[in-house]
Amino acid sequence: MNSQPEPDVTVIVGAYQAMPYLVRCLESVESQSLGADRMEIVAIDDGSSDGTGEYLEEFAAASKVPTRVVRQANSGGPSGPRNVGLELARGRYVFFLDADDHLGDEALERLVAMADRAGTDVVLGKMEGVNRGVPRSMFGRTQEHADVATSMVIFTLSAQKLFRRELIQRLGLRFDESLTTGEDALFTMEAYLRGNGVSVVADYVCYYLVNRDDGNHATRRGDYTARFAAINALMDLIARLVPPGAKRDQLMVRPFTVGLLQQFGPALLKQTKSEQLHRMELAAPMAAYWTRGLSDRIKVGERLILTCVATGKLDPLKNILEFVRAKTVPGVVWHGRAGRLHLVYPHFRDRSAGIPDHAYAVTVPDWSGSRRVMPSSKRRPSAARRTARKVRRRLRRIRARR
Repeated sequence: MNSQPEPDVTVIVGAYQAMPYLVRCLESVESQSLGADRMEIVAIDDGSSDGTGEYLEEFAAASKVPTRVVRQANSGGPSGPRNVGLELARGRYVFFLDADDHLGDEALERLVAMADRAGTDVVLGKMEGVNRGVPRSMFGRTQEHADVATSMVIFTLSAQKLFRRELIQRLGLRFDESLTTGEDALFTMEAYLRGNGVSVVADYVCYYLVNRDDGNHATRRGDYTARFAAINALMDLIARLVPPGAKRDQLMVRPFTVGLLQQFGPALLKQTKSEQLHRMELAAPMAAYWTRGLSDRIKVGERLILTCVATGKLDPLKNILEFVRAKTVPGVVWHGRAGRLHLVYPHFRDRSAGIPDHAYAVTVPDWSGSRRVMPSSKRRPSAARRTARKVRRRLRRIRARR
């Protein structure tokens, strides 16, 4: 029986060919203000040949932080090592730290304090990029309880967060080893939706996301077929956990815009016809989740691309992508019985293309070039009222000249 007290946090480090970044990574754990007696490290060398495993063993022998090292054959991705770490973790919380990255000195202390105070099962810590971009929209302010559906937390589904281990055990949460990319999004989204709330620590940089000089970063794994599989799996998860309606539509914005949309950008125009058709084929099952409520939450240009994808309209899609690639500014017009603002992209009011007029309607704040276009809350004035207003303006100008 293990007589050591239960640590507050188990830091799980999966490492593959991680030198020299691993040195800074582990130093950042040792320097945590939380204290060595409140932490443990479970480090998994995933078949490295660059000295990663040897360094982990040296660190474990010398560090004050209790460290367990597992050396295994390469598993092909981060899911396997993380799952091994979860089997060995003893902490009240677990934190997944990539071997390329490092922590702010007070990160774990602040994250644990937030989880204990708020009683939440997932805590996001503010991130900063080192020679790379990072998500920022969800870190506008510190929140004890962030609404998963309406806040921006769904736009960061990476695993680098604090998770309550009791939740992981209760749900039997593990990373899907059949996916070569996007596995962390499934894990995190399920924790978001089935846990006891999400908190955000935004007033301190907890996590430094490092861009490796050699370009060998985990997020670049997998070809486009693997990415379609990951996107579809995330949509299926949301559909399984959330019934149809406004909340599901809001959550689905994430995999459609940060996922499917990236597979149908202007670069598609350079692909062969067979690949274009294959991508459309891979996207077809996701059309079941493309609803009017979801589409109305997305900007017009992106919505039109996704509408074409969801309805299998490859030729109109390519016309819209040409328009976007050329950086053409869409016109702004009032249209329809309700008198709503619409953006004039290709095939607007073209019945033969089969794209409904409402797909062009401005339903969220949007852009026409540098002009900000807001959803119209009022109907367009009638022709008679517009004429009357013009006459009044002319009369005022005439009087002003006198």
